[in-house]
Amino acid sequence: MKGFGITSAVVAVGLHLITSVLADVDPIIIKGNKFFYKTNGTEFFIKGVAYQQDIGANGSSTTNVNYKDPLTDVDGCKRDIPYLQQLSTNTIRVYAIDPTQDHSQCMQALQAAGIYLIADLSAPNNSINRDSPNWDVNLYNRYTSVIDSLQQYNNVIGFFAGNEVSNNASNVDAIPFVKAAVRDMKAYVKQKNYRSIGIGYASDDDATIRTNLEDYLNCGDPSTSIDFFGYNIYSWCGHSSFQQSGYQQRTQELQGYPVPAFFAEYGCNTEGNRTFEETGTLYGSQMTGVWSGGIVYMYFQETNNYGLVTVSGSSVSKLPDFTALSSQIAKVTPSSVNAASFNPTATSARSCPTTGTDWQAATPLPPTPNGNLCGCMVANLTCVAKTSLSSDDINTQFGFVCDPANGDNCVGFQHYGNNGSYGAYAGCNATDQLSWAFNQYYQSQVAGNPGNTQACGFGGAASTQSPGAPSGTCSSLLQQAGSAGTGVVTSVPSGTGSGSGTSGSSTASKSGVAGQLTIPNFNFGLLQLGAYVTVAAMAGAGMVLL
Repeated sequence: MKGFGITSAVVAVGLHLITSVLADVDPIIIKGNKFFYKTNGTEFFIKGVAYQQDIGANGSSTTNVNYKDPLTDVDGCKRDIPYLQQLSTNTIRVYAIDPTQDHSQCMQALQAAGIYLIADLSAPNNSINRDSPNWDVNLYNRYTSVIDSLQQYNNVIGFFAGNEVSNNASNVDAIPFVKAAVRDMKAYVKQKNYRSIGIGYASDDDATIRTNLEDYLNCGDPSTSIDFFGYNIYSWCGHSSFQQSGYQQRTQELQGYPVPAFFAEYGCNTEGNRTFEETGTLYGSQMTGVWSGGIVYMYFQETNNYGLVTVSGSSVSKLPDFTALSSQIAKVTPSSVNAASFNPTATSARSCPTTGTDWQAATPLPPTPNGNLCGCMVANLTCVAKTSLSSDDINTQFGFVCDPANGDNCVGFQHYGNNGSYGAYAGCNATDQLSWAFNQYYQSQVAGNPGNTQACGFGGAASTQSPGAPSGTCSSLLQQAGSAGTGVVTSVPSGTGSGSGTSGSSTASKSGVAGQLTIPNFNFGLLQLGAYVTVAAMAGAGMVLL
């Protein structure tokens, strides 16, 4: 199939001229359950396209941690923006960016085209893993670095703190960690005095958890609640209807939801080439009172066959799905309200679901990761883990030192999303947590035998040091944590951005779907200890970056 007849040279010149005289785009704000343009108050409906190659989205796990950040590919942006405009696109979703790279040229080109961005905060190797969830300094630093990188652009609508992290009733204990991430990123945006930028979540369409999940993410203190709700839904396949597809029921479920909701992914392809008949319904009168549009999955053609175009170098060829979407989206004219005259009727938060057999996610949330706390803790230990340990070495050592037969050495960093029990050091990285456990074991051994010189051996995995004399903030942090590490630390990071604190820079990491370590939760018997002594598998959530 031939590509659209616009040469790369013409596109490049046009975008250069546009970005050279770029006027800042009007930010999108949230009022009640709707999005609005900040300046003129016009309601904003997302007409979006997912835009990232080889990221393992749409329900598939990925071992590809060397993802390509599409917002650093200037030539790709110049190539693709005209095609996105033909689809009436006003929003793209990007699943993982590299916060160390420059995004200015692509973001300005998108801005000039009137295209906004919703970005996931995680990455394939750095996300909340549904099978071994945690919220630690490494993840905290990853998430804040993405915010730091993109907050300067007024065409950023907001960020997803998680994507399909829990996808059935067996792993909803991961959701408290997502909600903790939402809480901390909202706090971080305020601490940094950034403009108001929403933090949300993208859920899959699982019948066993969706209602409880919607309620949980919106219940309780507003500072911990999502600012918008994304729904990855593929239930309208081929020729269907508002009723048959389940859209009617989903709309009824979210009636009165107090924050904006939209389709974070949609476009079922099980019936062959997609006709996108659902587009008219999504932007029609039956749904626009509840839903603020949606994001079609996805721009690039890949092995999963969801693409709108094929790309080869500077050449773009439209697929039948592109033509169908272009035709359908051009017909939509959603009825809207103006922000000035809109009075939200849904202002009350949902009630938190009862924790039990059907919903094993506790209301209490994990503590805010605090690199200063972790660094202070390690500096004041006598027996510490060597920073040169490999991931396998660390997991093996956890298998010994966290065995209940050897004492309660690891309660200081326990993290139970199902019952809301969290140690003060639950947010520290694996090496720091291992140091804490080593020192707890060491102290118990030398207490009855001060001459025990082997207590800090651990097969060469640990060494002794002269502990510091904590004072000031450090002393206060350690007092709050308590001698057993089970206290509540009320101090939070100062909002200095990525890399704050010492813990985040340690050699080992336990973060993410492709993360290196599975840190034990200790809610098992002795014979089960061997089950977790493995490198973390690619099961997790969010990446699935999905």
